[in-house]
Amino acid sequence: MALRLILAVFPERLTNTIRHAVEACEPIDLKIAQDGEKGLRTAEIVVSADYSQKLLDALQTALDREDGWRINVLPVEATLPRLSEEEIDRQKSQRKTTAREEIYEDVAAGANADGAFLVLTLISTVVATIGLNEDNVAVIIGAMVIAPLLGPNLAFSLGAALGDLGLMRKAAVTTGVGVAMTFALSASVGLVMPADMESTELLRRTNIGYGDIVLALASGAAAALSVTSRLASTLVGVMVAVALMPPAAAAGFLAGGGHFSEALAALILLAANVVCLNLTSQLVFLWKGVRPRKWLERRAADNAVRTNLVVWGLLVIVVAAIICVRAQLAG
Repeated sequence: MALRLILAVFPERLTNTIRHAVEACEPIDLKIAQDGEKGLRTAEIVVSADYSQKLLDALQTALDREDGWRINVLPVEATLPRLSEEEIDRQKSQRKTTAREEIYEDVAAGANADGAFLVLTLISTVVATIGLNEDNVAVIIGAMVIAPLLGPNLAFSLGAALGDLGLMRKAAVTTGVGVAMTFALSASVGLVMPADMESTELLRRTNIGYGDIVLALASGAAAALSVTSRLASTLVGVMVAVALMPPAAAAGFLAGGGHFSEALAALILLAANVVCLNLTSQLVFLWKGVRPRKWLERRAADNAVRTNLVVWGLLVIVVAAIICVRAQLAG
């Protein structure tokens, strides 16, 4: 069972308040000691990772109106002696969802358009473009794995779930910057390198069907589940399954070579992936209970979630309609 060590520093006068709040959450261990600074105390609390959200909410509620406090959350690699069956069973029934604070720290970082994001976008664009044109599946998969475009999309969904408009704006800008860079660089490559219109992988990004929508919907759900359950390793599979980089690179590369009809089809595939990923990842965050703690924040988040779900749902319908029309025209 995964454990968390929660260290809370707070004013000494709140000792009893903190003790009652923690004990109500039935922690595995609790120790309150004098802090190094006069007038402060430190609570060391060991709790199941699945149970940490309830404890963090209780602590923040008790400390909200005070100054000079801080809460740190640390993973516990091992504990001796081992926990008894009674201690494990006591918290086993709790919902297995990582605390929102931990999810936020992991996901929000993906919304940063920093140097690493820009460099990885440039590298993955070059790799994806060459792989697509040379019909090299291994190279394309490599580009999918190193491409950072999944991060800001997940951050946007998390921002909607928490009603964090700042995170949503930041994630949207980062996604726009990444897609624009990919399109511009791949288009530049298309101007100097002739497109191999017999490449299976390149043409694959110009053909979109209903199966692509289903795949993107499933992948968005898997991405959100991986971060709420702390299964980061599954994100690699999601990056490959709902690949945002190859269709973006294909669209720019084909447009640069003058194949505008095929480039438009690749853009539709990219739009479908983005829309479906955001729709189902928001649904999973909602299902897993990733919500703000305070009532007013929760109310704002509910409005954001409803608006985004309606918008993304309508966009899925629009994409499906476009696929249907294209299929009829092709037939």
